[in-house]
Amino acid sequence: MEDSGKDRASRAVDYYKSGFNCSQSVVLAFADLLDIDENTALRVSASFGGGIGRMKSVCGAACGMFILAGLYKGATRAEDQERKLENYELVRKLAGKFTAENGSLVCAELKGVFKRPCLQTIASAVRIWEAEIRADEEKEEKNTDI
Repeated sequence: MEDSGKDRASRAVDYYKSGFNCSQSVVLAFADLLDIDENTALRVSASFGGGIGRMKSVCGAACGMFILAGLYKGATRAEDQERKLENYELVRKLAGKFTAENGSLVCAELKGVFKRPCLQTIASAVRIWEAEIRADEEKEEKNTDI
């Protein structure tokens, strides 16, 4: 992972403050690591803000993590059942970590019951995703050392 001077959580928070939604802010913070341009990253994640289309359903920041999981490990062939299952397992793992850290996956609950502002959930999603990437990179390094 490269360091462009500002940590990714701070960048994501700045994107949110500049007007992007929670999901866009999380995905855009990793655009430099993705095999897509910034406009595509923004469009892919545009519908998930406000708990998916402002329905206060699944948190947009968490959705951003799930989009990253798909871009990172999603199946690209219909018959690739193993990759599909790996991706679904990764999404469940990320959802569990996000819920443990924030109290819920649901936007309405995060804002109402848990009083978690979007800035906190965005930073949380970024940190969780960074930890996942780091762990995956370390696992790959160990496998190539063998």
